[in-house]
Amino acid sequence: MKRVRVRYAPSPTGHLHIGNARTALFNYLFAKHHGGDFILRIEDTDIERNVEGGEESQLEYLQWLNILPDEAPHLPNPKYAPYRQMERLDIYNEYVDQLIEAKHAYKCYCTPEELEADYAEQKAAGHASTRYNQKCLHLSDEEIAANEANEKPFMVRLRVPANETYKFTDMIRGEVSFESKDIGDWVIRKSNGIPTYNFAVVIDDHLMDITHVFRGEEHLSNTPRQLMVYNMFDWEAPIFGHMTLIVNSEGKKLSKRDNSIMQFMSQYKEAGFLSDAMVNFMSLLGWSPATEDEIFTHDQLIEIFDENRLSKSPSMFDKDKLMWMNNKYIQALDSETYYDLVMPFVEAAFDISDKDEAWLHTLVNLYQPQLAYAEEIVGLIAPFFNAFEVIETAREYYDAETTETVRLALREQLNALSEWNVTEINQAIKNVQNETGIKGKPLFMGARTLVTGSDHGPDLGSSIYSIGQTEAVRRLTEKI
Repeated sequence: MKRVRVRYAPSPTGHLHIGNARTALFNYLFAKHHGGDFILRIEDTDIERNVEGGEESQLEYLQWLNILPDEAPHLPNPKYAPYRQMERLDIYNEYVDQLIEAKHAYKCYCTPEELEADYAEQKAAGHASTRYNQKCLHLSDEEIAANEANEKPFMVRLRVPANETYKFTDMIRGEVSFESKDIGDWVIRKSNGIPTYNFAVVIDDHLMDITHVFRGEEHLSNTPRQLMVYNMFDWEAPIFGHMTLIVNSEGKKLSKRDNSIMQFMSQYKEAGFLSDAMVNFMSLLGWSPATEDEIFTHDQLIEIFDENRLSKSPSMFDKDKLMWMNNKYIQALDSETYYDLVMPFVEAAFDISDKDEAWLHTLVNLYQPQLAYAEEIVGLIAPFFNAFEVIETAREYYDAETTETVRLALREQLNALSEWNVTEINQAIKNVQNETGIKGKPLFMGARTLVTGSDHGPDLGSSIYSIGQTEAVRRLTEKI
């Protein structure tokens, strides 16, 4: 059996998108599970859309996710380099020339205006789809010579075989077939000398010994064009697998314009999500393990990944599940790692110059069990830094008649404490219960809203401790 070689081949047009990240991940898991190679190739031929730093951004977030290539522009294997398409133009030209010589391809001198006019005529005539009319395929030798003498710009088109059926067995969808009659002669090299995607990708995959291609289902319609090129060179095509769409909660295709979902890995990193949680979550977008478990380490995913369990149905991006999963990973962090994760967000939001580090540790650790992502800590601990206010949902308890009784009794109890610790504070709350007869929600929710301004949060005694004795007594004295 051939050594498994797969590739992730992004265009350097921006940050790593959730869909592309999943594509990279499934290719990586498949390669590593089978002891093969994962290649990063840069498809930079769409020069107008390329952005400065696009390639570096892709690599940065792949590294953050620990999806590490075995070969890449910065990790070249001399046998397969270079790994950027714009550095491979001479290679493509060589194969274009071979196809022209074999009469599988021909030069097309039609201008964009001529093509547009012809397509408009086809639409006006009621054609459901438009295709090239093969005008330049039938040029005489004299017409070709005249175009050459005048140095008229040209593109190169593949001559689509007539009455051919292109069949392949997709790893996910099973047998798929396309008819050549549905495809017009298509461009393999543009007039600027740059090859088109469907041509270049075949040359690259063949020369780089790619054995399997996992990609999104939007590429399914590209496959027959690519198979034409494989056939014309008498090359063995890789095994294809077209992954289903990722959809939102409404069942609509995940769009970069959908602002209800963060779309890019950069956004998740900047918000303080954990990379291991992101990988775990993305692994379940279109793939299911042979177990009821949902939390897996990086190495476990490699071990259990089975391409036969890739889904044929669209995968829903469940934001709530991602929050739940990331919380599980945050809960599993040791205290110091968790502290290092959240403190950059704390320092950016608040002035902590006068705060004791032990106090900060205690404060942020209160929220580790409930934190969905690191940036969330800012809103949760804001009451400990900002001017005291009562949130709307807490007003019912804050203004309750029994809360006034709790306020007076708790103020006296907390003010009298000679030692300020959670144990003494909890005893003070119990003393209020014994003294007033108020218990349950009226006691605990009343005390919480009086001191924190919120109707929810971590352990009440720990919350009061983190606010501090002076401030807690002040809030119980100056009721708003």
